[in-house]
Amino acid sequence: MSLKGGIHNPRTPLRRFLDRELSAGPRLLRENFRAQHRTDHLLVPLPGVGTEAGTVGTSIDTRLRLAFSTAAPVDLPTRIGIELCGQFGHGLRMRAVGNELASRLTRTVHALDLANRDLPLDRAHDEEEDLARLLIASAWYQVCARSAFGFTYTPLFLTALENPDAFTLDRLLRLPHPDLVTDVVAQLHQAADGPLADLRARTHPADCTPGPTFPGTRVTADADLIADGLLIDFKSARKPRGLPQADAWQLLGYLLLDDADRYTIDTVGFYLTRSGVLATWPVEEYLTLLQRLAPVAAPGHCPTCTQPLPDTAQRRTYCTPRCRSREQTLRNKGLLHEAPTPAVPIQRTNNRRPRRER
Repeated sequence: MSLKGGIHNPRTPLRRFLDRELSAGPRLLRENFRAQHRTDHLLVPLPGVGTEAGTVGTSIDTRLRLAFSTAAPVDLPTRIGIELCGQFGHGLRMRAVGNELASRLTRTVHALDLANRDLPLDRAHDEEEDLARLLIASAWYQVCARSAFGFTYTPLFLTALENPDAFTLDRLLRLPHPDLVTDVVAQLHQAADGPLADLRARTHPADCTPGPTFPGTRVTADADLIADGLLIDFKSARKPRGLPQADAWQLLGYLLLDDADRYTIDTVGFYLTRSGVLATWPVEEYLTLLQRLAPVAAPGHCPTCTQPLPDTAQRRTYCTPRCRSREQTLRNKGLLHEAPTPAVPIQRTNNRRPRRER
């Protein structure tokens, strides 16, 4: 089971554990996150990106990791995808082209010396465009490692299926739409002038772990980057200020999986690639912001989220309509043990006329 799959499926043991221990939700964390996300600048995906937004996200994630460490020029999901694509029709051809792609990507990464702190985070524009095409092609191979069904809809698979004999590495690298390449490069150039570049300057390649995994557990997961004790998850969402609950739990999942403290994580955070914001929290603060819901709320507090009711809420039992709607769900899960007492009892009067006696 993957970490993301376990978080999104409400019936998994992981999700049930999170529902029980973090039933108050990420509201406090989300408010803190928005306070750190103080920018109106946003790189909007170009029209040609379309349904390939996930491909762009994977590509920029990989490029940013390579800026910190080039210990693995071709990451593990890409290598797995190249190997697994051999099971499809004409898969041997796709696997051969994938191996060529891995070799060229390795040579390019070492030639550009991407992790060198004496050089800026980004390179010349044409060099970044060539690298972006390599990373987009690698992202399509990664789809094969994560979803065999989804891989059959990638431009890589469709082109190889259409004409296997003409499917070469050069043909593969011509497939990405120009808007995909431009979008990846724009996010990279933005990172070169922001807080991520400052973090890179303060660290050394030996202190950075790109794509860390957590062996020895039944949950598979590969995080984005650990830089000198800071666990960062890259997000390329079009609306970066939202911070979905699943994203908040994802960072917590990485902490739980590192039960042996292999990576000595002391800080966690998100880097928003489209807005250039780096939001971080010490681990203890992060856990404090993800509070567990108390079984019984104190008087004057919302029974669902346990937050104090506003001073003006003289006749309100819940702080928001959402808390009112969540109350029954939490009660069904055994997270609320006492029924809420209405702030003001409602007395019904019988205004019907008495029946006439016959």
